[in-house]
Amino acid sequence: MKIVTVVGARPQFIKVSMLSRLFQKDPNIKEILVHTGQHYDANMSDIFFDQLKIPKPDYNLGIGSGTHGNQTGRMLSEIESILFKEEPNIVLVYGDTNSTLAGSLAASKLHIPIAHVEAGLRSFNKKMPEEINRLLTDHLSTWLFCPTKSAHSNLKREGIKDRVFITGDIMYDAVLHFKSEALKHSTLFSRLNLDKKDYYLATIHRAENTDRMDRLQTLLKVLSQLDRPVVLPLHPRTKKKIEHWNLESMITASHIHTIEPLNYFDMLALESEAKMILTDSGGVQKEAYMLQVPCITLRDETEWIETVEAKWNSIVGASDHQKILKEISAKKEPDSYPMLFGDGKTSEKIYRIIRGG
Repeated sequence: MKIVTVVGARPQFIKVSMLSRLFQKDPNIKEILVHTGQHYDANMSDIFFDQLKIPKPDYNLGIGSGTHGNQTGRMLSEIESILFKEEPNIVLVYGDTNSTLAGSLAASKLHIPIAHVEAGLRSFNKKMPEEINRLLTDHLSTWLFCPTKSAHSNLKREGIKDRVFITGDIMYDAVLHFKSEALKHSTLFSRLNLDKKDYYLATIHRAENTDRMDRLQTLLKVLSQLDRPVVLPLHPRTKKKIEHWNLESMITASHIHTIEPLNYFDMLALESEAKMILTDSGGVQKEAYMLQVPCITLRDETEWIETVEAKWNSIVGASDHQKILKEISAKKEPDSYPMLFGDGKTSEKIYRIIRGG
C-alpha cells in the first residue's frame, strides 16, 4: 500500500509524526511525504525532524504565501503531478489548511481515496478560510476520522454517514508522547525567569484580530493590564501589524515578554506550566484542554465547543477589554475534566482502519 501524505505547516507534521512511526514499522506500507511549503517555518530544521523521528519530506514544493486562490491553485497543480507519478492507493490529509484542500481536490479529480484526520470540525463561520477547507475536504473524503463526538454529529447532520469514525484526537497522542521530553529540555523558564503556574501564555495571529487595528489594540491593552508575567511569542503577521500601526509601546511593559515564535517542544513546555492561556488559535485552545490549563479564547466562536461546555475554555472575543479582563479574573480551574479527545491511542486506531482498507 502506498500512501501520499500532504501537509503544509509545522503543526501538521507533529500530527504526522504519530502515524508515520506506525507506517514505518509496517513493511506493507510506503508513505510519501509531500510538504507544500504553505508556511515557511525556520523552526523546521533537521533537528525538528530528528526530534519527531520522522523523515524529511520526499517532496518540498516551496509554494510560500499568496492569496488563498493563488496558493491553493499552485498546490493543486504540483500535487496532481506527484499523484500521477506516485500512483498512491490513498491520499492522507490533516486538519483544515489550504494544503489540506489542495491535496483533497487533487486526489478527488484522479479518483484516489482520501483519508481526512480531524474531520467534522465546524466553527459555523464561513468567513474563516479554514471553515471552507473543512467543509469541502470532508465532502470529498472516503475515510473521515473525527476527534470528538460533536465532530461526528456535524458530519451526520450534513448527510455524511459512511466510513466515519470517532477516533479521538491525534494531537492528544503527541501531547502525551512529547510532554515530558519538552519539559526536560526547555530552558525558557530560566531564561525568562518564570515561575511555573504563575504566568500567562498569549498567542495572537488570526487575521480577524491582526488585520483590524481596534481588535489588536484591545488585545494588547488586555496584556498590558494583567497582574502576572505574560509570554507573547510574536507571530510574524502580528509583529508586522504592531509596527504598521505604531503599537509597539503597548507591549513594552516589564511584565510582557515578547519572544520569537517557538519550536514545538518549547511551546508545549510553556503551555504545560502556564497559569492560563489566552489565544485565538484553534490548536492552542485544544492543547490547553489536553494539558488541563484554563483557556481564554480571543475569538467570537470556536470549533472546539466541547472545551467551552466543559468550562475549561471561555470565548470572549476581541472587542471589549474590560469584558476580557473580567473573564480572566473570574476564570477558575473546573472541578471536573471530561476525556473529550480520546485515550491517546488515536494514531493506532487510524492506522488499523487504513491498514484494513
